[in-house]
Amino acid sequence: MSWNFRRSIRIGPFRLNLSTSGVGTSIGMKGFRLGKDAKGRVYQQVSVPRTGIYRRDYASSSPNLARIVSQKYVVIAIVIGLVVLWAILR
Repeated sequence: MSWNFRRSIRIGPFRLNLSTSGVGTSIGMKGFRLGKDAKGRVYQQVSVPRTGIYRRDYASSSPNLARIVSQKYVVIAIVIGLVVLWAILR
């Protein structure tokens, strides 16, 4: 068993997800998120808030999902996340 690291920074509906694998981004609200993980896979996540129960489907299993997650949202989330990270580290 190994140690893992995961941290997320929220900026409104955007979330910048930091892990040992890299940086991922997502957009959504409690119960539903669309995003791109650190490995570059596009996903849709549905959850029951405050329970830890969730389901994540990747674009390879759902061909229309890649079209739903527009690259502009991912780029906006990355830019906002980098600005916040720069402000924190400054």
